[in-house]
Amino acid sequence: MKIVKTIVFVIFGLMFINAGLDKFLHYMPVPPMPEELQKINEAMTSLKWMIPLVGFIELLSGVLILFPKTRALGAVMIFPVMIGIICHNATFMPEGLIISGIFFLINIWILIDNKDKIKTLIN
Repeated sequence: MKIVKTIVFVIFGLMFINAGLDKFLHYMPVPPMPEELQKINEAMTSLKWMIPLVGFIELLSGVLILFPKTRALGAVMIFPVMIGIICHNATFMPEGLIISGIFFLINIWILIDNKDKIKTLIN
């Protein structure tokens, strides 16, 4: 079970490293978007600091999640981004809820698995 958990957590971390790097390097193709989603995308990119900030948080959190000693901090850092991803998918892309829901559950799993470390972060 420990090996499975490690593999799942590493894949989770690598996914966010990939997502964070893409916000800076733009190497993944952007699919065509409906007009409503294009307006939201334009609003997000008009805030010059928003996309780099989210990309940095995704990248740093992904790297922290790769290592067991820093996994709790990475999971806490990525949690607000996961909430945003879930809300975005629920509102605009319901077909993405399955994969984002799975990743959200993995994030919860990491948080529960490291609850003792998180208690020390809070105190």
